[in-house]
Amino acid sequence: MIGPRLAGAALIGMLAATVPLRAQSPQLLLNRAVEEFESSRFTASVETFDSLIRLAPDQAPYLWQRGIALYYAQRYADCRRQFESHRTVNPADVENAAWHFLCVARAESPDRAKAALLPVGVDPRPPMREVYEMLRGRMTPDQVIAAAAGQADAQFYAELYVGLYFEALGMAERARTHLTLAAADRFERVGGYMHMVARVHLRSLPPPRP
Repeated sequence: MIGPRLAGAALIGMLAATVPLRAQSPQLLLNRAVEEFESSRFTASVETFDSLIRLAPDQAPYLWQRGIALYYAQRYADCRRQFESHRTVNPADVENAAWHFLCVARAESPDRAKAALLPVGVDPRPPMREVYEMLRGRMTPDQVIAAAAGQADAQFYAELYVGLYFEALGMAERARTHLTLAAADRFERVGGYMHMVARVHLRSLPPPRP
């Protein structure tokens, strides 16, 4: 996401300014929600994010991590609404549009997801333009992978979103191939939070067919 910094010190600073000192710490709630997600306790993670929102409702649109937790909790309509809300504070982010696509594809169909694809501004990170064009049906997954060649961070995001896209299309084995690459140790530093998401996703997949 373009906005991971909003999940760190900047977001906590905003939350702290709106929450009485006697209330439960926003930092602790955020940390717990992330830890629960990393442990694949998706329902618990969403509930903790919701507790955080109750402390500071004005900050709800910033919590794209909640949207991802909702996706894995299979609450796709709520997932969709979270990413539509996040767009109001982060309108250029292709990743936001991608997760919105994934939510709608699961709840309805890939065709409906393409028709409902959120507009985005200029996301300068390679290969985000190509990822967006893939979601629109105007570029192929192979073109996304090719656009990321030679750049470790771009390669990570290409493998992640191509894998998620294939899964949305029902192409499970092709999805597994790319998600396995995205979850590789070599991408841990460049992938950050989203690398953790890739690993969580990989763990959630059924065993490969013999």
